[in-house]
Amino acid sequence: MGRSTWVYLGSYSLSLLGNGVAAVLFPLLVLATTGDILAAGILASVTAGVAAVVGVLAGVVVDRVNRRTVSIVSDVLSAASIAAVPLVDALWGLNLTWFIVLGVIGSFGDMPGMTARETMLPRLVQLDGGKRGGLDRLVGIRESLAGALMLIGPGLGGLLVWLFGVSSAALFITAGMSLAAAALSFAISRRAGDIPPAEATAARAGIRGVFTDLVVGWTFLLRHRLVLGVSLLSAVFVAVIASLQATIMPAYFTAENLPELSGFAATGIALGGLLSAGVYAATVGRVSRRTWFVIGMIGIGIGFIAIGTMAAPWLVLAAAVLIGLTNGPMSAVLGVATIEATPDPLRGRVLGAQNALLLAAPALTSAPIAALAAGYGLPAAGIGIAVVIMVTVVVALCAPAFRSLDTMGGPETAEAG
Repeated sequence: MGRSTWVYLGSYSLSLLGNGVAAVLFPLLVLATTGDILAAGILASVTAGVAAVVGVLAGVVVDRVNRRTVSIVSDVLSAASIAAVPLVDALWGLNLTWFIVLGVIGSFGDMPGMTARETMLPRLVQLDGGKRGGLDRLVGIRESLAGALMLIGPGLGGLLVWLFGVSSAALFITAGMSLAAAALSFAISRRAGDIPPAEATAARAGIRGVFTDLVVGWTFLLRHRLVLGVSLLSAVFVAVIASLQATIMPAYFTAENLPELSGFAATGIALGGLLSAGVYAATVGRVSRRTWFVIGMIGIGIGFIAIGTMAAPWLVLAAAVLIGLTNGPMSAVLGVATIEATPDPLRGRVLGAQNALLLAAPALTSAPIAALAAGYGLPAAGIGIAVVIMVTVVVALCAPAFRSLDTMGGPETAEAG
């Protein structure tokens, strides 16, 4: 890999590591401040909803502005919004309103940065020589890094809670990592984020032009069966996992007098993803994408059923590891599927639309699941989550769209473009 790719992975790692810490601290901080599990669900739903709207517009920005620049600005904005939490806590005291306001501000940094980083992947492969299977390997390496960092991040978050209790001051760690990610991104070659002249010329000016560009991106997503299928499937998984991490897991482990395990459960998912994504990157071309997809769906179904029972803390942790083991390669396969199926001039808008769907999903599920848990107990919420996942698994395994994972770039892609 070339210098820009290594720097890209470093910047991506710093950003994700900070997010891993915040994913543990933020829900626990909300619960400690408000004492209400429903408040955590409301916060997750509101911020996810705003992030989804931002994500829709982010795609247009990423297709018009150098993608490296977008990622840098996004990291700086994210750092500022996170650093403001402990400052507000010290000056005025935190409440649900403050959590929502600062969470919304952070959404304006997270989504454009996420989309910009994804759109740079094919260009980085080209700068490295465009070797066959290069995109699969790079995505596999990135997923493996994500597993390692989401292992360390939540684990660090859980360790901080164990050592110092639930404290907003720990969020300075997240802010510092986002700022460091922005600084490191300056070392990425500007060519990795350049917008081709043809794209820049095609960009339409004014509000009507932005709307037209959005329609083009969404039309592609909705008409391409594989890209649409990937988007919907990923949205379901993200919605369920977000609900678990934001409301159910913190409440469950708090009730078991083991709040620090809330972070270690997320660590279990990351640990499994770290191991399996590395195996995927090492076996590119030797194991079919469809095989990885089937293994992933079956493993995820079993894992969520085990978590849904909430029979014992050790069982929940073991199920989290199983989910990570089977989801790592499948996530890489679905990521490559979207990138390969989407033309470069549309990639920012399509990935932006896909990311918007991923963030809108928790907005539709977090508060209802929290309300179900508050009204009928955690076991009822766990069973509900397990049922949703099992229905999704059955539908995905039978869907014709996911049978073309090993033949991407063929007629279907050409027609959809």
